[in-house]
Amino acid sequence: MSQAIRIYVADLAAYNAGHLHGEWIDATLDTDDIQTQINAMLASSPVDGAEEYAIHDYEGFNGYSLGEYEGIQSAHKIACFIEEYPDFGGELLAHFNDLDDARQAAQESYCGCHVSLADYAQELTEETSTIPQHLAQYIDYRAMARDMEYNGDVFTLETGFEQVHVFWNR
Repeated sequence: MSQAIRIYVADLAAYNAGHLHGEWIDATLDTDDIQTQINAMLASSPVDGAEEYAIHDYEGFNGYSLGEYEGIQSAHKIACFIEEYPDFGGELLAHFNDLDDARQAAQESYCGCHVSLADYAQELTEETSTIPQHLAQYIDYRAMARDMEYNGDVFTLETGFEQVHVFWNR
C-alpha cells in the first residue's frame, strides 16, 4: 500500500493571526478540485477576508522537497509524476530537479530495479554476450558496475534495501 500524495495548504491570514487553519488535500486530484477545497478552507477561516494560502507541509513525495510557494499546478504535476512512477518518481525528480528531464529518464533510460548495479551488469552481459563456461567465474561484475558508474554511463537511485534503480545517462 503506497502512501497518499498530499499537501497541507495553510490559510496565511489565520497563520499570521496566530491560528493554525488549513487542510490536507490529495495533490493528485484535478487542479479545479484542489482549488475548490482551498476556497472552502479559506471561506471557513477564523480570520475575515482570508484569500492567501501556502503549502506548509506535504507527504508522499518520496524524496522530493516541495517548495512552500510551489504553486498548485506545479505541485499537482509533480504529484501525478510520482503517482505514475511510485517506486522511484520522487527520487528521480530530486535527482534532476526538473520534471521534463525526470520524465524523459523514466520513459527512455530506465533499466529496471536490481539488487545492485553489479547485478544489472551481470544481467546485461549475459543477455548481450555468450560467455564461455570456463571463463564465467572470472568475470568481475562489481568492477564492471563500478566502471559503468565512474564512466558516467549509468546513474542509480537506491530506494530501499536491495532496490537499486538503474538509468542510462543519455
